[in-house]
Amino acid sequence: MRSKLFVPGSRPELFSKALATAADAISLDLEDAVVEARKPEARAAVSDWLRTAAPAASGKIIIVRVNAIDSVHFEADVQAVALAGVHVINLPKPESPDAVRAASEAIGRAERANGVKRPIGMLLNIESPKALRMAAALATADPRVVGLQMGLADLFEPLGIFRGELAAIQQTMFAVRLAAGEAGVYACDSVFADTDDVAGFRAEAALARRLGFIGKSCIHPKQVALANEAFRPSDTEISHALRVLAAAREAEAQGLGAYLVDGKMIDGPFLARARAIVASASQLGVLIAQTEDRSPAQSGKA
Repeated sequence: MRSKLFVPGSRPELFSKALATAADAISLDLEDAVVEARKPEARAAVSDWLRTAAPAASGKIIIVRVNAIDSVHFEADVQAVALAGVHVINLPKPESPDAVRAASEAIGRAERANGVKRPIGMLLNIESPKALRMAAALATADPRVVGLQMGLADLFEPLGIFRGELAAIQQTMFAVRLAAGEAGVYACDSVFADTDDVAGFRAEAALARRLGFIGKSCIHPKQVALANEAFRPSDTEISHALRVLAAAREAEAQGLGAYLVDGKMIDGPFLARARAIVASASQLGVLIAQTEDRSPAQSGKA
């Protein structure tokens, strides 16, 4: 999920247009993008569209961001959108493991009522100081949780932290990524509000990828290509990963646990990373063939 494109739930004319973009996922938003007076209307529009064949036929990951669990809209939102065409429900502003479990139970009730057979995942927004401090506890609170998502504007603005402060962004990203890693779920980057600042978007996306995030949220279709580019494994990474896998097979045959590839020692963690890169490249259809200039790996005891 390199790119996740937000679409206001109150704009049904944009739903099919979002599906036509290159975004890996679309996130229909019933929370911040919808004013209070139009929330019931947006809920109905999203629910009706999810019951059509279009979402499943698109092959995209379908996400719905509902209103917070302590809002008057949460139960109605979940009942309306916990449908077979939805892969993930995005829960904003969770503040405790109990809240996460309560949200999961509500989704379960809606699944049963709507005849949904495949469990719907939960993506938790980390957008308050408490949530950041408790991120690992939130992520491990329920098996339904599949990921953590950064919410930098909600986290920074009330505290007077400049949204572009690199040190704050790095520390928050690192904390969220480690919490996601502890829970064995993915981490997704925040939105970048300045749609005209291409360089800024690219820089933040590159940082997120270096810190192990799987992708970035987008608020405009023109950001989708930037996110897809940023989170695509490079040809250099793919080529190196293929050499690592080839060397691993050779080392296993020789009974070696550690070996050298491109002058670097390789063992378990590096092998796991190489497998992940190759799997991602294969899924994206960008797996390149090993070239003849690939030198044999240097195997040896470490």
